[in-house]
Amino acid sequence: MLEPRKQKYRKVHRGRSQNKGLAYRGTKLSFGTYGLKATTSAEVTARQIEAGRRAMARYIKRGGKIWTNIFPHKPLTKKAAEVPMGSGKGAPDHFVAVVKPGKIIFEIEGISENDAKEALRLAGHKLPTKCRFVKK
Repeated sequence: MLEPRKQKYRKVHRGRSQNKGLAYRGTKLSFGTYGLKATTSAEVTARQIEAGRRAMARYIKRGGKIWTNIFPHKPLTKKAAEVPMGSGKGAPDHFVAVVKPGKIIFEIEGISENDAKEALRLAGHKLPTKCRFVKK
């Protein structure tokens, strides 16, 4: 699972306003020929990124190369089950990547367009954001 080696702060504010607006970085294909672009905003967990990557890798078998352009830096906390209100914020539970519309999530190269389209479609089903297929 992806997670940062170290962080400046163990817990961060939730920041609902982070999901507003469009991505202005990482909106063009930089490594591969085909990509999966987010069309809605979401917080993508490390598990969802890994599930998408595995779905693509399984479909293309040993052909092609895959790049993941997002990384889960943001820790989300969770309180234990049946804990009463109060007594502070919960312990860090998992990490998420904040994805805005326009961000390229996965890139792929070295396979045919039809195979790339299908692999990225399978990966898109694992993500909480709507996505579309893009090519150079």
